[in-house]
Amino acid sequence: MADVGRDGGGKAQGGGGGAAPDGGEAGRDGGGAAHGGGDLLFSALAFLLALLPRLYVAIAWAREPVWDGHYYDFGARRIAAGLGYSDDLIVGGQPVWHPWCHYPVGYSGFLGLVYKLFGTGPHVATIANAVVGALLVVVVHRLARYATTPARARVAALLAALSPGLIVYAALLMTEPLAAFGLVTAPWLFARDAARGRRARGAVLAGAALGLTALVRPQSLLCAPAFALLALRAPGAAAGAGASARLAAWKRAAQVVVLSSAAALAVVAPWTIRNCRVMDGCALVSTNGGWNLAIGAFPRATGRFETLRAGDGCPIARGQVAQDRCWMAAGMAWIKADPARWLGLIPKKLSFTFDHESFPIGYLGEANPAAWPEERRALGRRVLTASHLGLLSVAALGVVAWPPRRPRRALVAQLLALAAVLGLIAWGVLGDEHVFWPLAVAIPLLAALPLPGRPANGGVVGYLAFAVASVVLTHAVFFGEDRYHMVVTPALCVLAACALRRGGAVGAAGRADAAGRADVREG
Repeated sequence: MADVGRDGGGKAQGGGGGAAPDGGEAGRDGGGAAHGGGDLLFSALAFLLALLPRLYVAIAWAREPVWDGHYYDFGARRIAAGLGYSDDLIVGGQPVWHPWCHYPVGYSGFLGLVYKLFGTGPHVATIANAVVGALLVVVVHRLARYATTPARARVAALLAALSPGLIVYAALLMTEPLAAFGLVTAPWLFARDAARGRRARGAVLAGAALGLTALVRPQSLLCAPAFALLALRAPGAAAGAGASARLAAWKRAAQVVVLSSAAALAVVAPWTIRNCRVMDGCALVSTNGGWNLAIGAFPRATGRFETLRAGDGCPIARGQVAQDRCWMAAGMAWIKADPARWLGLIPKKLSFTFDHESFPIGYLGEANPAAWPEERRALGRRVLTASHLGLLSVAALGVVAWPPRRPRRALVAQLLALAAVLGLIAWGVLGDEHVFWPLAVAIPLLAALPLPGRPANGGVVGYLAFAVASVVLTHAVFFGEDRYHMVVTPALCVLAACALRRGGAVGAAGRADAAGRADVREG
């Protein structure tokens, strides 16, 4: 790990010796993120590089929204018209306003604002998607500078900018890119402000960003505890290596989690209150959690989406909240009645989630069948799947160090970790079923294991590994579809850019790292 000089105020000295807060390599690449707001020109160029192909796709490929996109668009148009998140029911021949909350409101709310400002033209929503996708690349670059060296951060941005799946998604009216944007914006806001000595403000802003993301994708709230990993690696997190210093660091990390969680819930609370007021019961964000649990547990469950019918268990429930609660109870009952069957579906659920990438092509083919004959669809599926599986494979190496020559125990540990990841990749490539989902499970496991010689797997890298774990857990419990891994594709880009860093991480709470690293500034 590069040594870092400090002046009397504890800031990094100029030159090339500063270490990035997670990479342990910055001294070799010109100072890493310790150069603060540097490389803004590259961020701007990455934005343009990402925007151009997304704009083309958004304009040339987009058609009438289909599948869930139809409902997101419909809800957005109602919001833009001042009618709220709702539809109309015909009662006695007259339209009656009927509130919604089955789908999370966030993406429709975002599109509703766009429609209010720019109209509802045929490409307004997809152009907005393209801009969000390009901004996502900028945030990936800025966040990656807190994870590794400037050169590797550029690689992360390029991977995100040129990701075929993220590019194609610009033509889809689906939630995943906006949710992914929030999932990486939250840690960047905290890392940036913590580097300026404004930990409390960073926690509030990160929590607010996570709250907005939860309105798009409620399970994003699972990532709130991961702010502790960022706090433990923030500048000045631990002033020494003693037990009292470590305890103080953990206390500050807990305070960050509490503050950010409170901010997130404060953002969500108005929508929850609205649901309690206008729906047939209270719902935190949406009312599809029970449905999704039932889909992953009912007798006809296959591990992926299947349509629930009234005869499956909820024939008389009325109201969206009542229906969701009914399906939640039914799902729990099915799991309790046959837990072995439910557990046995987990590999299938994770396979549907991580082993391919075909949803964007299927959506485009459904929206415009004439432009997407089966041969073109098959080619699109192959390109997107190969890109995704390659990224997932390299990302798993982001929590493994290049094996050091000594000490011997570090060499052995990292060789074994490397062999494990390469073995899983080989199994995926050479196996009959091409199973790659174990790599998604391996990322958080290897990041958490205190292996000798491991790279610095806390901070940003730890948060991103935690985000991957949250997707694994969510879809192991509910059901899997390949669209759901898209929310962590930007995280995989950063992890892939961190592949096979130098080792040398030390213990929990950043004992050595916090004591020996420079404060990192972003502007």
